Amino acid sequence: MTFTATIAGVPRIGPNRELKKALEAYWRDPSTGRQLATTATRLVNDYTDAALAAGLDQVAFSGRSFYDAVLDTSALLGALPERVADIPDHSNDGLPPYVDRLFAAARGTKELPASAMTKWFDTNYHYIVPELSAATQFRLEDGAWLEDLRDQVNRVGGEKIRPVLIGPLTYLSLARTTDGSDALDHLDAVFSAYNRLLPRIADRGVQWLQFDEPTLVTDVDRDLLGRVAEGYRSLASTAHDHGLKLLVQSYFGDGDVTVETLQGTGVDAIGVDLVYGNPELPSWSGDVQLVAGVVDGRNVWRTALDQALATLQQLAERGPIAVSTSCSLLHVPYSLDPETTLGDDLRSWLAFGAEKIAEVALLAKALADESQRNSEQWDAARRSVASRKTSTLTHNAAVRDRQSKIEDADRQRASVSDRRAAQQETLGLPPLPTTTIGSFPQTTEIRQARAKWRKGELSDEQYRRAMKDEVADVIRRQEALGLDVLVHGEPERNDMVQYFSEQLEGYHSTEHAWVQSYGSRCVRPPILYGDVSRPHPMTVEWFRTAQELTDKPVKGMLTGPVTMLAWSFVRDDQPLGVTADQVALALRDEIADLVDAGAKIVQVDEPAIRELLPLRKADQPAYLQWAVGAFRLATSGATSHTQIHTHMCYSEFNELIGTVGDLNADVTSIEAARNGMQVLGALRDSGFELGVGPGVWDIHSPRVPKQSEVDELLASALDSVDPALLWVNPDCGLKTRGWEETTASLEVLVSAAQNARANLA
Repeated sequence: MTFTATIAGVPRIGPNRELKKALEAYWRDPSTGRQLATTATRLVNDYTDAALAAGLDQVAFSGRSFYDAVLDTSALLGALPERVADIPDHSNDGLPPYVDRLFAAARGTKELPASAMTKWFDTNYHYIVPELSAATQFRLEDGAWLEDLRDQVNRVGGEKIRPVLIGPLTYLSLARTTDGSDALDHLDAVFSAYNRLLPRIADRGVQWLQFDEPTLVTDVDRDLLGRVAEGYRSLASTAHDHGLKLLVQSYFGDGDVTVETLQGTGVDAIGVDLVYGNPELPSWSGDVQLVAGVVDGRNVWRTALDQALATLQQLAERGPIAVSTSCSLLHVPYSLDPETTLGDDLRSWLAFGAEKIAEVALLAKALADESQRNSEQWDAARRSVASRKTSTLTHNAAVRDRQSKIEDADRQRASVSDRRAAQQETLGLPPLPTTTIGSFPQTTEIRQARAKWRKGELSDEQYRRAMKDEVADVIRRQEALGLDVLVHGEPERNDMVQYFSEQLEGYHSTEHAWVQSYGSRCVRPPILYGDVSRPHPMTVEWFRTAQELTDKPVKGMLTGPVTMLAWSFVRDDQPLGVTADQVALALRDEIADLVDAGAKIVQVDEPAIRELLPLRKADQPAYLQWAVGAFRLATSGATSHTQIHTHMCYSEFNELIGTVGDLNADVTSIEAARNGMQVLGALRDSGFELGVGPGVWDIHSPRVPKQSEVDELLASALDSVDPALLWVNPDCGLKTRGWEETTASLEVLVSAAQNARANLA
């Protein structure tokens, strides 16, 4: 009943995005439910089989997850939002009976709003926020999950798989309440629900069960840690009564608090992140098995095997250990094999999911028998680590020389009052100006044209012409809607980070390295491997095309330096702040070229600035210093007459309003509609004096908002924000929406702004 080589968690979208395609087919046509169920089952089975064949002796098992693990937990605990309770159980085609309620909570319906969605700790994955109240009762709806578990045990044996559940502390710490109560008041109730579940899990024949508790690496109150310890003491007792062993897994930070809290409670193993936490782990006594996360589950660089083995050997002298990844492999692509455009050097430096599994297996063998270090695999890893340190691909002398000359003045602009007066004179906008965030629907025609261009079936000129026709169409549509500040719609951009990475030196854009962002949404994070520079202008042609078609101002559209790092697999051989400033210098040059081309407004999006915020408060000031500094370096070359916008989404910004102000952007648009305008109180209390656009339309839900909804949201915004500072905009970009719903929703948005202006007058 033990294991030596495992992984902390598994991806679920499929190496070729099979689950994405099956999900979207089902959302279009529910009669395809059997296909969705079969696809999800096959992906789980294939991944388990491949991991076992690669040398792992136990694999994490989350069951078939159709959207998000936190949302799965809400369904398992019978805690989906009350508003979806009347949606009937799904018919028996292999899908869980609650699946349509689950999708309604995640995506909304024409009548029902979606649940809030935000970032999973400091990653680029998103989870659906649980909605609880003081009256919430947890009633296990576990039949489908237990059936999945039974089928897997029958396939491979109960000793080879380890079911994974979100732990009570983490689930409740990520929840919101609809009545102002404290979600953590339910801690005992969730532990009790899991206690009822354990015997049913044991009856399915498994030997180990994993609870994920990444919240334990954050700042948790000591009294609360005591309650968590008592809860796991109870779970361990129940588990042992039924022949189960418990692993509690933390990740994304130092594991000492996890060990201190759980050591002595009876849990049988504790999993910790030794890549992003202290590898010496001084708190571990050796009395409980340690699942040592020495292979980075979040980034794509090859493991320094000698260093990792030394860590494992030192720990093994103190007690029993197993080798693992630092976190779930959800966050990295499946395999290097499909990537055909990687140069030999860069390929040799990388390890995607399949390669990381091989590293775990190799380290476990070497820990048991050090002669395994004499293999070609081991030698190749050594050569890779050494070559990356000295390669000319990673070091650009001109970039480093320019960076060494940055001064404090390069991060400063004129006063807010001077800028506001200059911009009002330049722009002459009405009160409550309307705009969108940047992207418009990426239609089938756009995607087909891009695919043909990449295959060589369209010439560069034919592709540019097609995209310019799309820009012209977007400008016409915006003018017809009556928007005040326009965008070119970004038809030429596949992704807001990948597009720029394809034009910057120091980046490599992959072909098939997909990872799940949320639900069916997948991204291909580029690999930032070297010093960053801009060989040529990246967006000026598209801006100029749009601005020549209208008398209204068109925004230049860029992605900010922090987001360019956060949504990439970033180099780990120098401080993040150094890399961020390199990207900032490239963006500074781009802004100068946009202004020279006539841009009066430039938007530099930073949706990820909250995402990278360190999980412990003690580490946050240093991060904020370089993150804010990089944004200001990128934007401070603009004169007072140039209005700088930024955009933020997918995260909680209430506690970071001061940082939003420190960015010193003239206008900040913030996702707010899906989060119930929670940011407004922070704006009001902080005396925020810059322009702000709290989103009044949740674009992540496939529904057109009612006029009354948007009117109410805008009225709420006006109660907290000076009308002279308020903008009216959606929550986020519109690339994932269709034109019909986009047009109808923007008509509502513009009408709400016009109504509010009339009331102000």
